This record gives sequence, C-alpha cells and structure tokens, in this order.
Amino acid sequence: MEFEIKSCYNDGILQDAMRRYNIAPDQITLLDGFESYIYEFTRNSGDYILRIGHSRRRTPELIRGEVEWINHLAGGGAGVARAIRSKTGQLVEAIDDKHGGKFLATAFVKAPGRPVWEVGWTPMLYETYGQLVGRIHALSKVYTPSDPAIRRHAWNHPQNLDALNWLPAGETVPIERFHQVTNHLEELPRDVGSYGLIHQDAHSGNFFVDDDGQITLFDFDDCVYAWYVYDIAMVVFYMVVNHPDPDGLIQAFWPRFWAGYCAENTLDPGWLAEIPWFLKLREIDLYALHFRSFEDVHDIDAPWSRQYMDGRKARIEGDVPLVAFDFMV
Repeated sequence: MEFEIKSCYNDGILQDAMRRYNIAPDQITLLDGFESYIYEFTRNSGDYILRIGHSRRRTPELIRGEVEWINHLAGGGAGVARAIRSKTGQLVEAIDDKHGGKFLATAFVKAPGRPVWEVGWTPMLYETYGQLVGRIHALSKVYTPSDPAIRRHAWNHPQNLDALNWLPAGETVPIERFHQVTNHLEELPRDVGSYGLIHQDAHSGNFFVDDDGQITLFDFDDCVYAWYVYDIAMVVFYMVVNHPDPDGLIQAFWPRFWAGYCAENTLDPGWLAEIPWFLKLREIDLYALHFRSFEDVHDIDAPWSRQYMDGRKARIEGDVPLVAFDFMV
C-alpha cells in the first residue's frame, strides 16, 4: 500500500465507514490487505467484508463500475460475492481524508467456504472452476454499464499495465520482450464474442469452496476490459507458476477446466493459441512489479516471490514458455 494512503488513514475513517454500514464495534475484525484495508464483520447473523480503498488508486466511478458488474454477475447466477448497500442505499461510500482525497468504502457478502488449499483440488473442482469463469464471460457479453462514466479501464491503461514504470533501464531485454508482447496483443480483434469485462485475477487465492464443491469468487478490484482468453490465461498462470511439476499439472487441469468453461460460454477455440502470449505478458508484468515491491530483487525474504524471481530474468530473456503445453489439443 502506498505510504501516502497509509499516512491519511486513521481510526476516525474506520468509525465513519462502520456508521455508514451499521457495523457494531464488537462485530468487526481486521484482515490482511495489500492495496486496501480489509475487514470482516457480522450483522444480523450474516458475515460480510468491508473494503476501504483510496481515490489515489481507484476513482469512485471506477469502483461503482466494479460493484455494478459484480451484482450483474450475481444476478445471472455466477458464483461471486455480491456487493451490498450502505444504510443510505449506496454501493460506494466516499469519506474525506482531510488531505484532498477520499477513502472509498464498499461492502460485500462474505464468500462461503474455505480456501481451496484446505479443501484440496479434484478433477470435478477443475471443471467447476471452468464453469464459473465461463459463466462470468457469458454474462459479460450481455453487460453494458448503466452510465459511461463508470466504465472500467481497458487492459493496457497505464493504471492497469505499468510494467515500464518499474523495470529499471538496465532491464533492456525484458523491456524489449514486453513491447513485443503488447504490440502483438494490440493487433488482436475485439469483437463481442471475444472481448469484454473480465476479472483479470481469478486465481485460487481469490475464491472459496463450500462443502458442496461450489466456488465463490471475490476481489474484483482489478477487473478490466480485455479478451476473455486473457482471463483464462491468468487462471493458467497462477495454477502452474512456482509449481514443482507445471507440465504434469496442466495436463491434468486443462481438459477438465476447458470442458467446464465450454459448458457455460462459447469461445472460438482459435483464441487458445494466444494463451502463451498472455502468459508471457503476466510473467513480465509480475517480474516488473517485484522491482516496485522490493528494494533489492536479489535479496527477497518472501518465499513465493523469491522462488518466482529465481532464474526469471533468464527465462524472460530466453523467451522460455511458462509451460510446455499445446492448449489447442
């Protein structure tokens, strides 16, 4: 989280948000949050999530676009954590930070169930995962924002894709590879059947699985307009990255995931040939973000990040595929 946001936040902001959502002082708990302050609260025997972000990251209009789309998906039967309204009927509550900006509070129904690493992956869960992503894309095809002002950004907006802001000038080959990938993607067609609003971060850390094996997806903060296959590629990326046997895992995962996806949405299979391009885009983008997050990328304490960065520069410079797999099969 940016220092400027942390320096403006205080208990008064939280108390104001609690009043607006009618949250009792003894019914709220702070959770981990990376870009926002995240809390769990209970009200009328229901469990909810309160998110307090800042206008430096997302404008009120962008957040309204996010929660409107979420509730469109929920209304269409997709397994997503629906946004709820405040006491005054608002989906987004703006709270003055006294420094020229605003904290933006939103609340959601808490997803039922547990993280997938507590439940355990199964072939059926792979398929359910595909069904959820497919249902979201099918519903995106028939979604239009109620107001053009709340339309979310496109995939390549500087606020979404900012790798070049963080890659040092000496990273000449990764910068060149980044331009090669984005230039290719810019040429792809954008029709209603292939391009629309996507989650962009639908990895297993952003959903829970209930006792019936149903998935509920949350954290739509990064949703953007992009190709549906980009969403699919992001799922693949986080399934295999840092896995000890990515080739074996993708062979087990992909057929069931794709079968589930096709049960809910129609996507021209020709788009699957673009998955390696989107995998490379995310690989470079995440590589760049480590330069933002750590003072020294050669001395990282966080185990996952340390493993990710180990040899990553050479893989990018050598244009080594993230996973050796033909998604067209």
